[in-house]
Amino acid sequence: MSLETLWLALLGLLLAGYFVLGGYDYGVQMLHPYLGDPKDRKEARTPGPEADRNAALDAIAPFFLGNEVWLVAFTGVLFGAFPHLEGTLLSGLYPLIVAILVGLVLGNAAIQLRGRARGARGRRCWDALIVFGGALPALCWGLVIGLLLHGVPRRSDGSFHIGFGDVFTPFVLACGVTTALLFAAHGAYFVALRSAPELATRARRMGEQLLTGAAAVGTLALLLTLFGAGASMTNRATSAVITALLAAALAGAHWSSSRGHRVRAFAATCCATALPVLLVGAGHYPYLLISPAGTGLTIDHAVTDGATLKILSVFGVLVVPVILAYQSWSWWAFRGRTGRRHPSYF
Repeated sequence: MSLETLWLALLGLLLAGYFVLGGYDYGVQMLHPYLGDPKDRKEARTPGPEADRNAALDAIAPFFLGNEVWLVAFTGVLFGAFPHLEGTLLSGLYPLIVAILVGLVLGNAAIQLRGRARGARGRRCWDALIVFGGALPALCWGLVIGLLLHGVPRRSDGSFHIGFGDVFTPFVLACGVTTALLFAAHGAYFVALRSAPELATRARRMGEQLLTGAAAVGTLALLLTLFGAGASMTNRATSAVITALLAAALAGAHWSSSRGHRVRAFAATCCATALPVLLVGAGHYPYLLISPAGTGLTIDHAVTDGATLKILSVFGVLVVPVILAYQSWSWWAFRGRTGRRHPSYF
């Protein structure tokens, strides 16, 4: 395997890792107002829904800022190892990238400032921003995946350009909605994994409904591809295998959840959130960007020179293990369930 391919694999690994870890952050944010039970008011000082909502946010509290390290590392590899891809891709996706960053800033700020609200109206405003801060990036990441799968229009001068008409197509929108529903289900199973039994049961049932919705909209995207209005894949056999694995992960998550296996359900949604990145990378290889006409930007044209890659490899050998060690330590340090007997982080 060449050094260029190794760096492309690292780029995909970092983005897939962010989808897995940041995906449940987005999901919990989207589901945050809907996890409370209005009939549950056992604690006089805190309304029933409020206690459960705080428990849902507490599930991601120790991790949600640390998970964004994966996005920072992905951006660093993109800028350093694939400067030509970065210049072409980010300029075309500028509106979607800005929307993702806006959602991240608003969502993170709302999560941390919600506890300072003095009344119910203030909490509702922060709740709305929390949901918006989770739904907007989740939807936009799905639109990015859909655009990359469908193909990016190429101009006569060789540059790539993405217009509003390219985003608002049935296939790209279906990919966006599917990703948002998948992240929401992923977040629901993370809450089910980390929370007290009552909240975990509600989150598990909600996750099953969201998985059904994700599978339905994903099937629409698949049908559009089969009829020639969807993805433009270079390696069709590889793409078919990865698509089958994605369908199996969704089915496995639903099957495990229906039988009360929360760990297996969460593991299956982890696989499902990572597989779209593999589908883009392996389905288009050796192209990194492809146009619907079948031509595009190859890895040889996108990667930096060999000397720079060797220098970057030294830093990669040092930085990637540190990220993995930090992530492992944070999971170990904050292991266990949250809930009403657990001190709230917010």
